[in-house]
Amino acid sequence: MEKPIRVLLVDDHAVVRSGLGAVLLSYDGLELVGEASNGKEAIELCEKYKPDVVLMDLLMPEMDGVAATAVIHEKWPDMRIIVLTSYKEKEMVEGALKAGAMSYLIKNVSADDLVVAIRGAMAGQPRLSPEAAQVLIQEIKKPAEQSYDLTEREKEILALMVEGLPNNAIAERLIVSQSTVKFHVSNILSKLGVTTRTEAVALALKHNLVR
Repeated sequence: MEKPIRVLLVDDHAVVRSGLGAVLLSYDGLELVGEASNGKEAIELCEKYKPDVVLMDLLMPEMDGVAATAVIHEKWPDMRIIVLTSYKEKEMVEGALKAGAMSYLIKNVSADDLVVAIRGAMAGQPRLSPEAAQVLIQEIKKPAEQSYDLTEREKEILALMVEGLPNNAIAERLIVSQSTVKFHVSNILSKLGVTTRTEAVALALKHNLVR
């Protein structure tokens, strides 16, 4: 039997934490290990409970979610951080992703989609709400006619990245080593002029770089 995914909730509104906790408890394979009302408490509870996934609000007293995300990502890089917020401004989305958040969801997300994001995070699969994806796409400045000089293999790997596959799954699909995939992904990010897989996926979709 697989171990449950251990989740920490971080939100300054008790009613939101209560609702999210009820959602988590209603799904198999998820375990609520703690609740924090601000970023400072979140770091303390990450130290205490070592959760697998942190559901992180952004605007909170004492320490906001972006600052807490940066600290948690630095200290425990294997913890998956999913931002769950009401805010979809460019600065919020970019700040959270640069701080180390894997996914960015708006609080209108359905319970099923939230659970899919939590399970996906454990497989290294980022998720963006449509609003957050739109912000990233609007920020991409490169012209559509640019070819980016991707090789056929790089286009193939980029297409699998768009599908949401992590490196190990891409390696299995293409029957190559994970180190080979990592090398190609690094080249793809460099050629596209981006720093994250999420940005690469947004750029690929905007400019129809994959079929």
